[in-house]
Amino acid sequence: MYKNEFDNALRQNKTFNAYMFFGQSTFLIENYTSMVIGNHGSSDEVEKVYFDDYNFKYCFDKLRQSSLFSSNNILVIKTEKKLPKKEVSALIEACNTNPDSVVIFACIGDADFRAMSGYFSAKTNSVSIRMFAPNAYEASKILEVEAVKLGLRYDTTALNHLFFMHRQDLALTVNDLKKLSILDEQISAKVIDQHCFGIGGVSIEDFLHNLLQGLDISEDVNALLEEGINEIYLLNQISAFVQQMFMISSYTRIHGVANAKEILGYVPPKAIWDKKAKLAIAIKPQQFLKMFDYLNNLELELKSSKIQDQNIYLQSCLIKFSVLFR
Repeated sequence: MYKNEFDNALRQNKTFNAYMFFGQSTFLIENYTSMVIGNHGSSDEVEKVYFDDYNFKYCFDKLRQSSLFSSNNILVIKTEKKLPKKEVSALIEACNTNPDSVVIFACIGDADFRAMSGYFSAKTNSVSIRMFAPNAYEASKILEVEAVKLGLRYDTTALNHLFFMHRQDLALTVNDLKKLSILDEQISAKVIDQHCFGIGGVSIEDFLHNLLQGLDISEDVNALLEEGINEIYLLNQISAFVQQMFMISSYTRIHGVANAKEILGYVPPKAIWDKKAKLAIAIKPQQFLKMFDYLNNLELELKSSKIQDQNIYLQSCLIKFSVLFR
């Protein structure tokens, strides 16, 4: 099941005995885990088992027995590796046997959890939900919801400014919104610049612009990878940026003027938008298809080929990209 299908189920007050959240967005996985806990009980009725603390027998026994201190028995298992089918199925069955019990699997990391998601079905009143990384528009809406929850007075542009400052990391952005909530003032880009600090020494936004302008990006890409950014994540950021450039370019050539709200679905900070629009118009339309082909083939190579050093390989391919499309 995908997130939008699960959202529809939640709106219909549908509940399950077992849940599995997995995918590209750790923020959404943890956010929906908390949401489901709230639908089934209170935080006092939850026990959390994280990573290496997982013990099948302990979890199985807990789910089979009702809690002596509360009416709900909620167990959250956070894991970074696929669990055996026999164990997952037994834990789901334990929740079906004991109506007071609910188990939530929060699957974090880069492991392939798709096979594990197949252990969940309507027959056992269990569900697996795949969380894709939200696009910029979806992230903007999520941040607005979080800001309202915190009672913030804010500018939408300011929220997007903070989001880009944190390299489009929702968890870090929301964490800073919580810190800003103690201020009794309108949250603007200026306030954010005064109280918040972005991560890393290299701006991804600047790196993406330099890459498409054909500038030397060797030091920047090396620094980004050394800071711990995953190769596939960085490649996905580049592909998303190229797609934005294509949308801006196409819209402008049809309508004459680029409209951020209609193209992206949100309004980014003015300085960022002006810079993007200028770059998009400078790229020849026929170049976009070649860029997409190059990036898609590169992603396929990184995912399917046995490349000994993906870091070095990606660096060399991106340098070649900047030369080919300058």
